[in-house]
Amino acid sequence: MQQLARDLPRPVVLVPTMGALHEGHLALVDRARKLAGRKGCTVASIFVNPRQFGPREDYQKYPRPFKRDCLLLREKGCDLVFAPTPANMYKPNASVLVTESQLETVMCGVSRPGHFAGVCTVVTKLFHLVQPDIAIFGEKDFQQLAILRRMVRDLNFSVRIVGHPTVREPDGLALSSRNIYLNAEERRQAPLIQRALRDAEEKLRRRPVSRRALESSIRHWIERGPLAKVDYVAVVDPETLQSKEPNKLPVLLATAVFFGGTRLIDNILVK
Repeated sequence: MQQLARDLPRPVVLVPTMGALHEGHLALVDRARKLAGRKGCTVASIFVNPRQFGPREDYQKYPRPFKRDCLLLREKGCDLVFAPTPANMYKPNASVLVTESQLETVMCGVSRPGHFAGVCTVVTKLFHLVQPDIAIFGEKDFQQLAILRRMVRDLNFSVRIVGHPTVREPDGLALSSRNIYLNAEERRQAPLIQRALRDAEEKLRRRPVSRRALESSIRHWIERGPLAKVDYVAVVDPETLQSKEPNKLPVLLATAVFFGGTRLIDNILVK
């Protein structure tokens, strides 16, 4: 891959994925195609990274429809698919991790210890292997996006990180490869997540409201769904991810919610 990357036409735009592609991923590929222009090259990676799954998470059952994914990428005009195996990516005695020490200590970093070290390590490796000029990530994983921007800044990667707006179902549910795990009733209740965040945004724009009141409002909205179990609700500064009183914008409203064994995340950036 490194040898091939040296000869790819520039700019090279990378879309890292774990496969099981949906319209959200394909929107990233469309964005990559535009950024690459007529002369550049779009690369999508497909790699279900074992390092970012916890011991009780869904690594083994994570969907892997590889042939379908490749067909979708071809239809979107993606130039190259890089699909390594875990054995390709990690030596049996691999002992080096790339970690971030501030932004990962909140939100999903609390619920999923070690997750972002796995993300930073695999993205570092993808950057070394593919040597992109630009890499595109979805804003649904806002904490991941913030951490990768910090990593690129602090480690002097010559890669521009581009965030792309969250793509949603008609009822507001953020697209995710894990949505297929939801049963019919869980799927019916899942859009409460986005409705709760939108309601909080409206409250924030109408009148002054405290962080605790806003977090409580979001939680109560989501818990209207009897199958919903809130992991966290956060009102934070979008750059530092630290708790922030929402009397000055921008502010990020973020949450993670379990429906059965399926954990869904979502957020709204209020500017």
